[in-house]
Amino acid sequence: MSSPPHLVQPLPRHVAIIMDRNGSWARKRFLPREAGHVAGVSAVREVVRAATDIGLQYLTLFAFSSENWKRPRTEVNALMGLFRAYFRSDLDELHGRDVRVRIIGSRERVAKDICDMIEEAENRTVNNKGLNLTFAFDYGGQQEIANAARELARAAKEGRLDPETITPELFAARLFTGGMPEPDLIVRTGGEHRLSNFLLWQCSYAELLFVDTFWPDFGRKDLLAVLEDFTHRERRFGALASGAVA
Repeated sequence: MSSPPHLVQPLPRHVAIIMDRNGSWARKRFLPREAGHVAGVSAVREVVRAATDIGLQYLTLFAFSSENWKRPRTEVNALMGLFRAYFRSDLDELHGRDVRVRIIGSRERVAKDICDMIEEAENRTVNNKGLNLTFAFDYGGQQEIANAARELARAAKEGRLDPETITPELFAARLFTGGMPEPDLIVRTGGEHRLSNFLLWQCSYAELLFVDTFWPDFGRKDLLAVLEDFTHRERRFGALASGAVA
């Protein structure tokens, strides 16, 4: 089946989304928090399908933060179960849609069977040429930056790196997102106006968009709406606006 034509032009190259307020969505419906996470997985599925249909190149989803381990054990276990279920049920479709899957974050605290699933998903889809779909899982932006700094410091101490040669580009290559373009647009659902330790280095010139819609209600039309909003942003990267006089 051929993809429909792009409905929004120009598309940002890389969109990143902080998927927020699953629990609030459930509470409004007098449901347990876990029900909100289940609904959130359905939203992931719809948004990923829409992203592939419109030809988006990179989509990064904040799935589980390094701070989320502080949540009640029952909720953490439910989230891990949903992560397992998503890759069991959706990996075939993702591969069939030519999606390349990548997971960024620490894997030290993640169960071995989940690490195995991550490795399988990445290896199976590594040669795919469509959407680059990244899940930030057990991810924290500050820790990512500290890890990169530690790696460079170790290389300098061992004489493998001259500290004077360290550039922003060299540093960025040591991040979990090394090799990926920085996000053009970061979206947060649910009405909160903060980044919550997400892509702190990479967001330096990203457009930020905060929407009130709770993540489980965020779908294809909402994705198209935020992409449409992006087309009206003037990105100057520190330069003057077009036509402005210095």
